[in-house]
Order: sequence, then C-alpha cells, then structure tokens
Amino acid sequence: MRLGYHEGVMGSDFSDRQAAPDRFDLAALDSALRSTPFAGRLHYFPSIASTNALAMQEADGGAPAGSVYWADEQTAGRGRGAHEWRSEAGSGLYVSVLLRPRIAPADILWLSLAAGLAVRDAVAQVTSLQADIRWPNDLMFGRRKFCGILTELNAEVTRVRHAVVGIGINVHQQGFPPDLAPQATSLRLETGLGWPRQEILVALLQSLHREELAIENDTPGAAAAIRRRLEAASTWILNKRVTVGEAEGYSGITAGLDARGFLLVRGASGVLRAVHSGSVREEG
Repeated sequence: MRLGYHEGVMGSDFSDRQAAPDRFDLAALDSALRSTPFAGRLHYFPSIASTNALAMQEADGGAPAGSVYWADEQTAGRGRGAHEWRSEAGSGLYVSVLLRPRIAPADILWLSLAAGLAVRDAVAQVTSLQADIRWPNDLMFGRRKFCGILTELNAEVTRVRHAVVGIGINVHQQGFPPDLAPQATSLRLETGLGWPRQEILVALLQSLHREELAIENDTPGAAAAIRRRLEAASTWILNKRVTVGEAEGYSGITAGLDARGFLLVRGASGVLRAVHSGSVREEG
C-alpha cells in the first residue's frame, strides 16, 4: 500500500557560505537525536537508488523501528505510481524512516497526514517559512511544490507490520527544467538563502517522533487534532475548488476530511465524494 504524491536550524553565517558543500555531521546528528528512537539507527549514503526501496527491504529483514535512511543523492527516487522524484546530489533532503506503529491499518492515513505536518513544523522551525499543505501531504509555497511524501505499508488485516515514510525536500535547488519550473520550488528559491539540511533533518525527525507517539497513545484524539491542524494550515481542505484525477477526473469544492482522513469533495450536484486515489489540483 502506498500513500502520497510525488512529482518530480539556521546558522547565522550560513547564508554567507551558500557555495560551500552542505555536509552531514553524523556524530552531531546522533547526539542531537539521543532522546528519540532514531539515535544509533542512522544510515547515510552518498548515493543510492531509492531510500524508500532500501528501507522497505530492511524492514522485511527485521530492521528495528526508528531506522533512518537518507542520501545525498538518489538515482531512482520513487513517488506515487510511475512518478519520479528528482534527487540531485547535494540539493535536497532525501530521507526514509522505518516505523512499526501500533495502530490499525485503517488508521495509517493519519500517520501520513501527520508526516506532512511534521515537515511543515520542521521547515517553520528552521526557516520561519509557513508552508501550505496540498492533501494529502504535498508541501507548497503558493502553487509550487517543494516537498513530497510517500508512505509505504506492510500490514496484516488487523495490524501494521511496518510503515516507511519517505520524504523529499527541495532545499538548495536554484532552478528546475522548463517542464517543472512552473510547479516546483525550493527553500533557496523562496528565500535566497542556503539552509543546513542537517538542522532540517533533526527538526523533522523530532517532530515526526512526537506525531507518531500521539497517534499511538490516542488515535481518535490525535486524528481529531490532525484534522483541526490541517484545516488551519492548509488552504486545500476546505472551500477550495479542485479537480481530482486526470482525463476521467471530476471537479468540486473541498469539504473537509472524513473519519479516515480522506478528502471530501462536493460536486456540482451537491454529492460528497471521498478522494481515495488520484491527484488533487487547483481548478483553473
């Protein structure tokens, strides 16, 4: 099972070193995460085909919850369906987190939605930027996307064996090919500054850990809180005119989330439809 849509803390002097390589300090990263289950379970690769593919493989082999896989470059980054995630060396944060959440498979969408909120919180902590969230978990500035999330799941009928949350954040890109430029952006393009990927990663993992704990400890309460927070953080959840799907798609106005976290869209006839698959785009 897959959930997600793919395309495609500030140091005071970091903006003066934008041309310098933005490297990771693994010892410092492990220390910063010592209060989380990720400490001692960090796996970094200068280059890899896909962090999500490796994390799913490692999960099947019994890797512990909290294992983190990230890379400076992906050569075959994956997204929903046949979409590719562009993962140029040194340009973004490409990370997959292995979780074994104690929740029912029917509740897994709340974890994926919470991951979007975790990214939003981390970016705000580091850059002070306030991102929009396009359901379920694309992060946007205006009409341009800078982050996509892909959640993959291995589950039985009544329990989740493991989930891998893959997150790609455009950080240092200063431009995109013509076919992507109208719909893609990066933290650098939005601010003109270079932001340390390590500080974003620390903030992201800490926030994701808090989100998972909340869902495990009180799934109904956490789901209600996620719904409220999404309604406050996203312009896409309520009263947005959207088109769902491609050639065989339909249009309508968003009307919140249902009890499982799926987006509701009210068509011209007044009938509500839950979006279970298909891309969601602003109409017009």
